[in-house]
Amino acid sequence: MIGPFVDFEKNPILGPGKGFYSKGAYNPAVIKDKGVYFMLFRAESLEDSLTGRVGLAQSEDGFNFKPFPDPVIVPGKEFDKFGCEDPRLIKVKDTFYLTYVGNPGRYGVGNICLATSNDLIHWKKHGSILKPQKRWDKGQVKAGAILTEKIEGKYFMYFMGEKKPWQTAIGLAVSHDLFHWQEILDEPVVCPRKGYFDEKGVEPGPPPVLISDGILLIYAGWGENHIYKVGATVFSKSSPWKVIKRSDKPILSSIRDWGAFFGGVSNHIVPEGLVLEEGRWLLYYGAADRACCVALWEVKK
Repeated sequence: MIGPFVDFEKNPILGPGKGFYSKGAYNPAVIKDKGVYFMLFRAESLEDSLTGRVGLAQSEDGFNFKPFPDPVIVPGKEFDKFGCEDPRLIKVKDTFYLTYVGNPGRYGVGNICLATSNDLIHWKKHGSILKPQKRWDKGQVKAGAILTEKIEGKYFMYFMGEKKPWQTAIGLAVSHDLFHWQEILDEPVVCPRKGYFDEKGVEPGPPPVLISDGILLIYAGWGENHIYKVGATVFSKSSPWKVIKRSDKPILSSIRDWGAFFGGVSNHIVPEGLVLEEGRWLLYYGAADRACCVALWEVKK
């Protein structure tokens, strides 16, 4: 398996600031495009009760990010009127595709929303792209993580589904065009494991990536305390629902309790961005529901 990832010693790379992210800037999606690192992050303000806007920040080195002065995605539609949360970002050809959690203010709906852009600043919302369809995820679906590459002419998206709050599993959906999605299985592909760090719930992290062994999905798992920890699963390339490997222990541990520093949820790690570079991988995560951090894995040849 990959990892373990080592926490960047100068974390956090982005924390609460002024205005729309005065309460928190966290759960970052990061992509490296034309040599520049772009971060989309969940932003919360002390001035209102919205559960999130999406902010944009830019960096030349992947560690020092400068936020744009205004959010790039804000609540306003029926499907996200109370918040735009937890972005996950991919690029296909010249278009950026962003899945985010839309907060409509009620339970039992499809919270995976899609927006597209050609410049990361101006976005077109497409609404909810997946509804609860099966018995195991009838409560709600969230956290859509899309594989950029097609497999046998189809796109695949891993997502979190739940029957009851906090009792979750990871499911699989397919699409031919990235806009219309359908579950293909009656059961989830990754479930909690009794006696492990993810014994109560699991949720996809960054968009999955193709590696030599298969499809790598980094995910968050939690126990009774609902504190997220980071794990990894590898699926078969020919059968994206078939698990080949799965980490027994977390692949990342924070070197500092950011909850004690910023407030928020102590020791809470939510991975949502992954950048693969020659010789190293950068895993971006939200800390304590307040700040953005990064961890590194030096890849051995």
